[in-house]
Amino acid sequence: MSSTPLKLSQSLEDYLEMVYMLRKENGIARVKDISTALAVKMPSVAKAVLELKKLGLVTQEPYAGVDLSKEGEKLANQILNRHLLLKLFLMNLGVSEATANNDACSMEHILSAETLSKIGIFVKEFRKKGSSK
Repeated sequence: MSSTPLKLSQSLEDYLEMVYMLRKENGIARVKDISTALAVKMPSVAKAVLELKKLGLVTQEPYAGVDLSKEGEKLANQILNRHLLLKLFLMNLGVSEATANNDACSMEHILSAETLSKIGIFVKEFRKKGSSK
């Protein structure tokens, strides 16, 4: 078994993250809901779900919601945490929440693990200093 980390496209990461978020919020991630949330057409969602199924990250029974495999849930959680970290970082800089959310969505796909790690350390230190005042 290979320990090489899976490298998903930005688009597939967005789909995986949305499946995770919808399952957390609604208990189910239907193709229709994913389509609405990401503002894409249902055939695009079906194609992405098929790709994620081939990678072993999601499962879907006919006429049922999309579910995450253990690996898919782990990866989706990492993607979401990366997004939340970047959003918090930007908001700590004074960026509005809406802009921080949009920018974090773009940044989460391009920053290196090293940069994300340093941002994580910075945010922790910033929060410590903020809470000690």
